[in-house]
Amino acid sequence: MERLILHELLKWKNSPYRKPLILKGVRQVGKTWILKEFGRRYYEHTAYFNFDENEELKQFFETTKDVNRILQNLMLATGQKILPENTLIIFDEVQDCPKVINSMKYFCENAPQYHIACAGSLLGIALSKPSSFPVGKVHFLQINPMTFTEFLLANGDAHLASYLDAIQTIEPLPDPFFHPLYEKLKMYYVTGGMPEAVRMWTEARDVDAVQEVLSEIIEAYERDFAKHPNVSEFPKISMIWKSIPSQLARENKKFLYKVVKEGARAREYEDALQWLVNARLVHKIFRSTAPGLPIAAYDDLSAFKLYLVDVGLLRRLAQLAPTAFGEGNRLFTEFKGSLTENYVLQTLITQFEVTPRYWTQTNPPYEVDFVIQRDNDIFPVEVKAEDNTKSKSLKKYKELFGDAVKLRIRFSLDNLKLDDDMLNIPLFLADQSDRLIGMALTEKHC
Repeated sequence: MERLILHELLKWKNSPYRKPLILKGVRQVGKTWILKEFGRRYYEHTAYFNFDENEELKQFFETTKDVNRILQNLMLATGQKILPENTLIIFDEVQDCPKVINSMKYFCENAPQYHIACAGSLLGIALSKPSSFPVGKVHFLQINPMTFTEFLLANGDAHLASYLDAIQTIEPLPDPFFHPLYEKLKMYYVTGGMPEAVRMWTEARDVDAVQEVLSEIIEAYERDFAKHPNVSEFPKISMIWKSIPSQLARENKKFLYKVVKEGARAREYEDALQWLVNARLVHKIFRSTAPGLPIAAYDDLSAFKLYLVDVGLLRRLAQLAPTAFGEGNRLFTEFKGSLTENYVLQTLITQFEVTPRYWTQTNPPYEVDFVIQRDNDIFPVEVKAEDNTKSKSLKKYKELFGDAVKLRIRFSLDNLKLDDDMLNIPLFLADQSDRLIGMALTEKHC
């Protein structure tokens, strides 16, 4: 499988300012595989240490802060070769090893010639704990589920991925490209971007195996909920997690605690919800009151929406059968287009530094699905899963905020086009959003 994060890893390897790397990402997203593959492709040697499988290795970090002694002990204990500059050293499953994480400070300061990458599930949880964390001494990278582009590459459709990368003008795509991409996107909704689920489809074409893999991943996440230090939070985390499909099935997708449990109050569930956010299992999207900068200054902290880390996991958690794949647009429109919203958010998060927001107004009700910041511009985004693409909310947003809105963006099943200040992006082109917005702005100014 071709993962685009390899380009980021190569930049890290070649940087004159390289620091030890911490690769964050949810369980089963491919952290270990990508680091080993990176080592295989770009280093003479890879030295791999797993602190879950070999807990005794932790001792070497508890007795000394001398990095040369630590490395010598690791080599003697495992027989692996470690050479400066030529070996990628992988420390895996470090989430329960604060001394290993803390040692990155000394590797950074005293042994920059060693290339070290750390990974682990629930690292977001470990790093949120107040401990002696090596601030400023590590480089972070986030690995997300496979994008639709990566799915195409894995599925043997490199020609389609290349075509999308080569688009240079805002104009409708020809049918011989549009229709196959539309069909492939349906399949991506079924598999999602978890590498094992994608592999079951691209190598075996086995939908039942895809279902099984997604169920196993969900079960593994639910077992992780028990790792919250406060045991009483476990059922609350589980209830929030299981409520997400119901939350997204409503017309107004704002998160409501009463959907989790009748009579539930925010203060009872805040810690449980934050655990899921820190673990990156869910994305928390705040309501924005106006398109100002910084965007966080206009957050309404009492109103937010929750989305899952992956569209395939959402489909499986919602118990939607893959048979919807063959029924026209049904997969896109199912439970109020929530799969489509989740998919669009997933791809926006990988392209824009600032987490998207959303915007609403009551009396009369209007809702813009997402608000994104690109450089110092803020754009309203609407996601349309149906054929009816009239955008009343985008029109209202433009009326209210006028010149602050340089471009309105709509994701839909319609073809690529720029109509005055309305950019319509076909759903299968969502990975190219950043580039397409730049092209549209240039075209508007010409």
